[in-house]
Amino acid sequence: MGPMKRSVAKNSAVMANMTRKRRAWPRRWAGIAVIFAAGIGLGTMFGGWLAGQGIPVTQVALTLSPPPPAPLLKVRVRAFRPPTREPPVAAAPPASAPPATAPPIQRPASPLSRPAATIMRSGRNAWLANAVPSPAAAGRPMIAIVIDDLGIDQTRSRRAIALPAPLTLALIPYGYNLKLLSKAGRKAGHELLVHVNMEPTDRDIDAGPHALLTGLKMDEIRTRLAWALSRFEGYIGISNHMGSRFTEWPDGVEAVLQELRGRGLLFLDSVTSQKSVGAALAQAHGMAYASRDIFLDNDRTASRITLRLAETERLAKRRGYAIAIGHPHDVTLQALKSWIPAVKKRGFVLVPLSAIVRRRMGEG
Repeated sequence: MGPMKRSVAKNSAVMANMTRKRRAWPRRWAGIAVIFAAGIGLGTMFGGWLAGQGIPVTQVALTLSPPPPAPLLKVRVRAFRPPTREPPVAAAPPASAPPATAPPIQRPASPLSRPAATIMRSGRNAWLANAVPSPAAAGRPMIAIVIDDLGIDQTRSRRAIALPAPLTLALIPYGYNLKLLSKAGRKAGHELLVHVNMEPTDRDIDAGPHALLTGLKMDEIRTRLAWALSRFEGYIGISNHMGSRFTEWPDGVEAVLQELRGRGLLFLDSVTSQKSVGAALAQAHGMAYASRDIFLDNDRTASRITLRLAETERLAKRRGYAIAIGHPHDVTLQALKSWIPAVKKRGFVLVPLSAIVRRRMGEG
């Protein structure tokens, strides 16, 4: 086929294709018109149904419309700062040993800042108010017998109370029935002390609940002492139960004496350690105090207790007074029961502890 014939055939094919497209357009538009009409009809029917249900068409339009976009959050960005670290807290010293360097005691302005003479005039009535009247010495040597550790063994505590008065009874603060025992002791004519438990040198010995320990802070020492002083009433002061380690610690003893002096109470140093600073500090503050001279029953045999009582008499005759400490052991109580009437016949006068403190302070 020549070129002319191919060109004519191609033009004929193009014309035929265009003719088919022109014929197809009316059919397409007709289909679109049918779909549009159907949509309008369905919309009209749906609108009628809504109207029948009592639902406004505008409410449906609002419900179907997409929600507006949420507003953007405003975020404030701050520069990073590393956290501030507090200095580490030093570990507390062990309760069984004093700290290497004891912290200084914060001494309150009152009452220890006042002159000693002022303290003695204003505070002495507190302990003298509970002092037992003493027999007139009339130049005779005076002996004060202190019975420690009362309140644990109830039977022996009552046997001690039954001894001829006046004795000085030291009740341990964690004992039992202390209010009843203290009232019974006062009624029998005896004087009372709080026998405050303190830390001993031997770490294997339990000093008891709420003991004063060298590892405690000063506030805790004062709190424990206040607890001991709250256990019963009618006492003139305190003495130390054990305490061979604690009474060697000046800061701890100072805290105790501050409290006693502020309350107008006296301190009896049991001298469980020859290095005790209790008497020296009490004297420096001009407060009422005394120190034990003789232990009666370190050796719990009748013969040794008899020797100790004889030693007490010799000291009292030489110096004018003596303070001996015993415990509610059967052998001690029996020895005292026999000794008290006999010592009076030998020219001695049995007195409460307060009588010797008054003499030492020049009060009588």
